[in-house]
Amino acid sequence: MESTSFVSTVRPSPIAGRWYPGDARILAKQVDEYLTSAQLPPIKGEVIGAVVPHAGYMYSGEVAAYAYAAIKNHLPEIVVIASPLHQYSIYPILTTAHKAYMTPLGEVKVAEDLIGLLNKEIQARLGEKITALAYDQEHSLEIQLPFLQRIYTQGFQLLPIMVRDTSVDTVRQLGIALSEIIKNKSYIIIASTDLSHFYPQAYAEKYDNVMIQKIKHLDPEGVIVAEEEGMGFACGRGALAAILWAAKQLGANKAEILKYSTSGNVTGDYSQVVGYVAAAIIREN
Repeated sequence: MESTSFVSTVRPSPIAGRWYPGDARILAKQVDEYLTSAQLPPIKGEVIGAVVPHAGYMYSGEVAAYAYAAIKNHLPEIVVIASPLHQYSIYPILTTAHKAYMTPLGEVKVAEDLIGLLNKEIQARLGEKITALAYDQEHSLEIQLPFLQRIYTQGFQLLPIMVRDTSVDTVRQLGIALSEIIKNKSYIIIASTDLSHFYPQAYAEKYDNVMIQKIKHLDPEGVIVAEEEGMGFACGRGALAAILWAAKQLGANKAEILKYSTSGNVTGDYSQVVGYVAAAIIREN
């Protein structure tokens, strides 16, 4: 659908029971164990967001927990998640057409009013509408929700964004627009991205380090350029760059890398791995 009108139904999960446990009790226990096991370094400054991987929990759940442990003491009204859209679409920026997402842990309400405001900002800045999708199959956004449901038991509203157009101008304007509509609210911003895909471990670590440095120094344009030049890779590079731009607009001045790993560290197969990083986005006075 091409508008941001909302269907009345809740988006059912297409990945529960496959990418993460489908049983609520087992899911809650697993997420809580990941969070308890995450040993954070001291963090100086206010954490306003995170960079989080989005593979199945058996592969990247341990890494993701570091990011969520870093933001768990906040009480945000709004959680922004920017992710890629892995399925093909001709539309540059997308969101959900549903009023809520469903996971085994319950419903996550969508911030419909903010999506409307963001749509107006994007139209003014880029001349494009945000496209609303019904019954999408995107895992990279949904897979973050059980972690959020466990750390924010008081509830929150979700602003979900899926990014297809990774051009510098589009993601810059998206990031600036996001910052404008949430700057006077209590918020957390999250970029959902994995790093390099299917390189041998040594190559993956080399490529991933380049991207990690871009994250660490809040360099959104560098994220896009690194991939274009084949120096580093992130499957959610557009979403990542947009969140880094939003973070800078919101006063963030650094990111701290909390955990890095690859699928090889889980499976023992280092011939073709996927890289995962967790980072805290920090506003330090």
